[in-house]
Amino acid sequence: MNEVALPTYKPKDFASDQDVRWCPGCGDYAVLTAMKKMAANLGAKKEDFVFVSGIGCAARFPYYMDTYGAHTVHGRSPAFATGVKIANPDLEVFLISGDGDLLSIGGNHTMHALRRNIDINIVLLNNKIYGLTKGQYSPTSEVGKITKSTPFGSLDEPINPITLALASGGSFVARSLDVDVKGLTTLIDRGAKHKGTSFIEVYQDCNVFNHQAWFYATQKDTRPENTILLEHGKPLIFGAESDKGIRRNGDAVEIVTLGDEFSEADLLVHDESNLAQAFLLSQLYCPEFPEPIGVFYVDESRPSYDEQLHSQVNAVVEKNGKADLQAIITGANTWSVE
Repeated sequence: MNEVALPTYKPKDFASDQDVRWCPGCGDYAVLTAMKKMAANLGAKKEDFVFVSGIGCAARFPYYMDTYGAHTVHGRSPAFATGVKIANPDLEVFLISGDGDLLSIGGNHTMHALRRNIDINIVLLNNKIYGLTKGQYSPTSEVGKITKSTPFGSLDEPINPITLALASGGSFVARSLDVDVKGLTTLIDRGAKHKGTSFIEVYQDCNVFNHQAWFYATQKDTRPENTILLEHGKPLIFGAESDKGIRRNGDAVEIVTLGDEFSEADLLVHDESNLAQAFLLSQLYCPEFPEPIGVFYVDESRPSYDEQLHSQVNAVVEKNGKADLQAIITGANTWSVE
C-alpha cells in the first residue's frame, strides 16, 4: 500500500481565526510564532495536534492554534494531556501553561507526568509572576519580591523548574528564551520528536506585571555575559568575546578566563546524557554564573508510559481474551431489590 503524502504546511496554516488577546509586547507572541513554525515542519497532520492548557495567560494557547485543543481546569492540564495521549497514542500532545499553573496548584500533576514519562510535550512559560490575576507572586518569584500578595517582600525560596524536572525523572529537559524564536523552535521540534515527556522552560517576559525580569538573559548587550549555550560535545564557553568558560573544580564548577593559564581543553564539555552534570548545571544562577540555555538532559532509552501501558493491555488481552465490560461492572456478587 502506498503511503499517503502529508500536506505541505506553512506556519500561517496553524493560525486560528481567533483574535490573539495577550497584552501588546507579551513574550507569549514569540512563543506562539515558534510553535506555529514547529508544527508546520514536524511532519504531522493538523488533525493530529492537540494543545492542552490550564489557567493563566499562557492557557489561551489552544484558542490560537488551528488544531484540536482543550482549555482545562486550573493545575490539572497534565492529567488531561495524559488522558488524551493514552486514549490515542498517535496524537501530538502539547501542554502549554505558566509557572503558576504548572508549579503551584499543578505541581503534583506536573511531577507525575514527568516521572511516568508519558509521551507529551510540556512547555512552561515562566514569567515569575501571576499575570492573569494581576500580579501576585508565583512559585518562581525571587525572595524579596514585592507584589500585591507580598507587599513586604516574598519569603519563599523559588522553585527551580529545571531541577524539579530532572529530579522528577524527566527524560528531555531544556530551557529557552522567548526572544530567541529560532532557538525555541528548534528545541520544541526536538522535544516533539523525543519519545517520552519533553519539558521546556521558557524565560517569558510579562511586560505589564513583571517587565524586564529576564532582561539580563535576553537582551543583546547582557545575554552573552549572563547566559551560556549548551551544545552536546562542546566545551562550555561564554562571554561577548567568547573568552570565558566553565571549568570543573572538584564537585563544583568555576568560571575561568581563557588565555595563558586556561584553554578550551580545561573546560567542562557538555554531555546531554550525563544526569549528574545536568543537575549541576541547573544550579547555575546569575550573577555568580551564566545561566544555561539549551538541552540539559536527554534519555532516549526509557520507554514511554503510553507505550508500556498499551503493550501491557495487549499482552493481557492476548492471554485472557477481551473482557466483558458489563460483567466487570456487574461483578460476581449481585442481587435484585424488589
